[in-house]
Amino acid sequence: MRIAREGYREILLATLILCVLEILAVWLWWPLSLPVTVLWLWVVLFFRDPPRAAHLAAGELCAPADGTVTEVSDLEAYEGIDGPAIRIGMFLSLFNVHINRMPCTGRVREVRYARGSFLDARHRESGLRNESNTLTLDPAPPMPGPVIVRQVAGRVARRIVCHARAGDRFLTGERFGMIKFGSRTELIVPFRDGTQVQVRVGDRVKAGLTVVARQAVAERASPAEAEMASLGSR
Repeated sequence: MRIAREGYREILLATLILCVLEILAVWLWWPLSLPVTVLWLWVVLFFRDPPRAAHLAAGELCAPADGTVTEVSDLEAYEGIDGPAIRIGMFLSLFNVHINRMPCTGRVREVRYARGSFLDARHRESGLRNESNTLTLDPAPPMPGPVIVRQVAGRVARRIVCHARAGDRFLTGERFGMIKFGSRTELIVPFRDGTQVQVRVGDRVKAGLTVVARQAVAERASPAEAEMASLGSR
């Protein structure tokens, strides 16, 4: 099982603290050591990073995070998008994989961090008021853009990790960061003729695998697009 490097510090710290508690528990009464062991295993598994290979058709956008869909909203306007848009919000529980992945192939136009509150990630206002990190992507043609991904901290999550920088190019399903210990991730896409949302509230999704939206695009890809698609995801 692969472990995300972003979790090495937390795993080391948990190992040192829980090792002391484990020894103390065994000395007092050995059954007390069982919940300590379970807690250590949970910390390690929280940072699991399973390999994913994206195999999407032209015009499809995958989920940028594992979790449960908590919002599918039609927006009259959204900053950075010319015209109406659709927002899909996903809640990541403490038991989900927390690696964030790109919903489509493209170039990062902008990364913008904003301080904020730490409401529960399931709260209706969390997307507006909580600490967040917003990535604006210019997707590879013929996908219409821009495509926006927002990492939103929750009540427990207090650290957003993002490795993407303006000008970086990513492939569909490629890792770009994570949010530690419970969070919300949003995908905002332009609403065009033929735009279809493929999920509804309550659905469970997996980053890099689940198709959450589909845009109407030309079926035939250019040689450059075909070459990028053939590279697969990392």
